[in-house]
Amino acid sequence: MFPPLTEERRKELAKQTKKYAEDCKVAIRNIRRDAIEKFKKQQKASEITEDDYKNSEKDIQKITDDFIKNIDKIAEKKEKELTEI
Repeated sequence: MFPPLTEERRKELAKQTKKYAEDCKVAIRNIRRDAIEKFKKQQKASEITEDDYKNSEKDIQKITDDFIKNIDKIAEKKEKELTEI
């Protein structure tokens, strides 16, 4: 059995949740950057066309945006859950 959370502890956990969510977003953006760099190298080496590069970049950006939205939703839900008494 765990004792009920105090208001101070709830705020602390909510703040920590925001930090973890932001860390996740940074990690996803780093992955996006790395993927785009790989496509850019392939394009410079003439392995893919410029159109393929642009399409890949758009796809990567869409995937990144979707994951960031999911993280925001999860963090918001968890924060709401923590602040409920």
